[in-house]
Amino acid sequence: MIKKPRAFFRGIRIAGHKSPTDRMPAERLSAIPEVIIPLAQSIGAPAKPVVEVGQAVRRGQCIAEAAGIVSANVHASIAGTVAAIGPRPDGRGGQTDCIVITPADVQEEAFLPSLSEPSAEEILARIAACGIVGMGGAGFPTHVKLAPPVPVDTLILNGSECEPYLTCDDVLMQARKNEVLRGAKYLAKALNASNILIAIEQNKPDDIAAFADSDIDVVPLKKQYPMGAEKQLIYCCTGRKVPLGKLPAHAGVIVQNVATAVAVCEAVEQGKPLIERIVTVTGGGIRQPKNLICPVGTPLSVLAEACGGEQDAVKLVEGGPMTGCALTGTEAVVTKTTGGFLFLTAQETNTDEATPCINCGRCADACPMKLMPMQTEFYTNAKEYENAEKYGGVLACIECGVCSYVCPARRPLAQAIKTAKAELRRKS
Repeated sequence: MIKKPRAFFRGIRIAGHKSPTDRMPAERLSAIPEVIIPLAQSIGAPAKPVVEVGQAVRRGQCIAEAAGIVSANVHASIAGTVAAIGPRPDGRGGQTDCIVITPADVQEEAFLPSLSEPSAEEILARIAACGIVGMGGAGFPTHVKLAPPVPVDTLILNGSECEPYLTCDDVLMQARKNEVLRGAKYLAKALNASNILIAIEQNKPDDIAAFADSDIDVVPLKKQYPMGAEKQLIYCCTGRKVPLGKLPAHAGVIVQNVATAVAVCEAVEQGKPLIERIVTVTGGGIRQPKNLICPVGTPLSVLAEACGGEQDAVKLVEGGPMTGCALTGTEAVVTKTTGGFLFLTAQETNTDEATPCINCGRCADACPMKLMPMQTEFYTNAKEYENAEKYGGVLACIECGVCSYVCPARRPLAQAIKTAKAELRRKS
């Protein structure tokens, strides 16, 4: 059934740039020379290795165990031999601990037994065992998110995919509608939630039509950025507001990405851990944009080769252009939360130097959280992080990037916000 959405004000209208891949079925990547699997693929503590160099592993075998309540297991995305354990370049100018696996000729699997009519407790245990995290980008361990501190009555599946360029969720919904629906029901059972909604932006009419025939409610959202942000999504779908400083659960709602729902379906019905995902590789700087089904740990260099190689790219981005992270090169790898890689040309990105703030207020006018980004940047530059919170409200920021996008002076507002939040958390 179609459910009429509410409107949220502020935010921006932004070009989608989705046409190169939005009608392109996902293609499975093959012949990967090695996978480099990071131990930190979720919010929280990195997983701890439980394998040794030289050990043979099977596809789906747990190779690193969760190291705390907020952490997630990591599994071998291919069968092969552990070639190395230790720091590797992360593509962002730093390093991260990884397990490197070279492939075997025979790809043996180590999946768990399937579950038949599982209880809520069995679903939660299976999700934790399979290392499932939020696949929309945040990477919060799903089994933790499904155990909220207060009761919830509504599950929202996020299929909005409001980030420009990315189409991984769109093609997933086109190809795997039934798995999305079954995964949603497992999630709702684990939550004891009676209502299930799926939120899809109106620029995906085929997805809306397909799910309208299902037994869950479809909310067709207007194309507006950042429509996919949790607080905005919850308000538009239910009319409920998440209190400042509280979790969505305090509004009686849990939001899960559609790809997470499919991963849950596979975990319950096949015993398959989260070891692969669809990744959009696009932008004017790649010769053949594609949606690729990639094992976790696939190097970006391999993806680029599968797409015909670079052409005039001046900037590489992991994720979308609004919330993604600029890369220093092709050392980055696919993680559980990687929705895409962008190869952007000079025409698709702005390399102008920042100029002084002109106090126009556009960043504040557009901010969907009604914050004062210019105040945050001013106090961050002065290293007065407490004032960045007092006058800019930085801890309430959802890091959507709207402020940087609309700034005529090209101020690095989003970067200042991330710096201030990191410093405030470090001091707390």
